[in-house]
Amino acid sequence: MVSVIIPTYNRADLVKEALDSVLAQTLDGLEMEVIVVDDGSSDNTRVVIESCGAPVKYFCQPHQGVSAARNTGIKAASGTWLAFLDSDDLWLPEKLQGQLSFFRLHPNLRICQTEELWLRNGLRINPRGYHRKPSGYCFSALLERCLISPSAAVLQRSLLDEVGLFDETLPACEDYDLWLRIGCKYPIGLVQQPLVVKRGGRSDQLSTTVAALDKYRITALVKLLRAGVLTCRQQALTMQVLVKKCRIYGTGCVKRRRIKEAERIFSLPDTVAQEIGFPLKIAGHDCHELGWFSSSA
Repeated sequence: MVSVIIPTYNRADLVKEALDSVLAQTLDGLEMEVIVVDDGSSDNTRVVIESCGAPVKYFCQPHQGVSAARNTGIKAASGTWLAFLDSDDLWLPEKLQGQLSFFRLHPNLRICQTEELWLRNGLRINPRGYHRKPSGYCFSALLERCLISPSAAVLQRSLLDEVGLFDETLPACEDYDLWLRIGCKYPIGLVQQPLVVKRGGRSDQLSTTVAALDKYRITALVKLLRAGVLTCRQQALTMQVLVKKCRIYGTGCVKRRRIKEAERIFSLPDTVAQEIGFPLKIAGHDCHELGWFSSSA
């Protein structure tokens, strides 16, 4: 069985379209259950879901964020495979079938995603080169930015039993955090066909409503380093990216006169390196000598 999990919050105008794209899947002898988790919507989401006339498991909970909503769906799911769909995205009809066929051809894989079509305010746009989706053992690429889309991913339920669920303490970058926990151990499959339509440009998307996303990427990197699950090479790569992101975010804090936060962020790589016994003090510097706290900053 494939369990499809759709978290939603105040998107009654879109969730029906997302749900219709799931119910239109061309599954060949495969069983599918659909779980919609309403994260405390105040619009008519419940009415929309209940009027669809399809066998959908509907859960409603107080507003807790997308991670909690996905985790509610995961805990309620009975499928061997899990697929996620954000309520503002769409699947093409052959999406699930294509991925499950891909798994049959690559039985060593436990997670894969598909390519995507990107729309912004209804217009087709092309992803930039740095958004290119990786495949195989691609941990170093996953460190730089989130290159796996939840709406494009299908994974084995047992994988989450091993690495854990979405981190509910992260208001954003929760998917980046999960993919790192998976990608440091396992290869990622890629179906080359674009089978997901991602619709961007809305004011309620996390990339728009949550400021300073690097702050939460930094949190994810620190968590991973402290977890003690990385190889020596992975640890070095992660420390390198942590230093870079701390410099970028810390410099932004200085510009906004958030000096205490900047000092904490600039010193964070050294602090973590000491905690985990990392052999190189790669972040060692004097922030004042570098001019990051000058009066003109």
